[in-house]
Amino acid sequence: QVQLVESGGGLVQAGGSLRLSCAASRSIFRFNAVGWYRQAPGKQREAVATMTNDGTTTYADPVKGRFTISRDDAKNTVYLQMNSLKPEDTGVYYCNALVFSIHFWGQGTQVTVSS
Repeated sequence: QVQLVESGGGLVQAGGSLRLSCAASRSIFRFNAVGWYRQAPGKQREAVATMTNDGTTTYADPVKGRFTISRDDAKNTVYLQMNSLKPEDTGVYYCNALVFSIHFWGQGTQVTVSS
């Protein structure tokens, strides 16, 4: 089993920054991919940023240039650096790991961006 625990969420004013962390219970080096998803009330969960094992990254259009996904294999941790935050970034952010064909999810961390 893969356990993922997110942290770093909170309340921030528009234009501010937050760094989310996702600690994995096992080495993430051999994960097929890791990523961050978010979900706002009344909306479906959407992918924000992903990274494959070889380091290839993808970003949702609304966050390109503002968010950066990274990983520290030694710490078994995935990060999401969020800069220039906007109110529309508000939501619960979930860490995801793809191992073979199985998706593992963290419990989520709340990010609230005020105007």
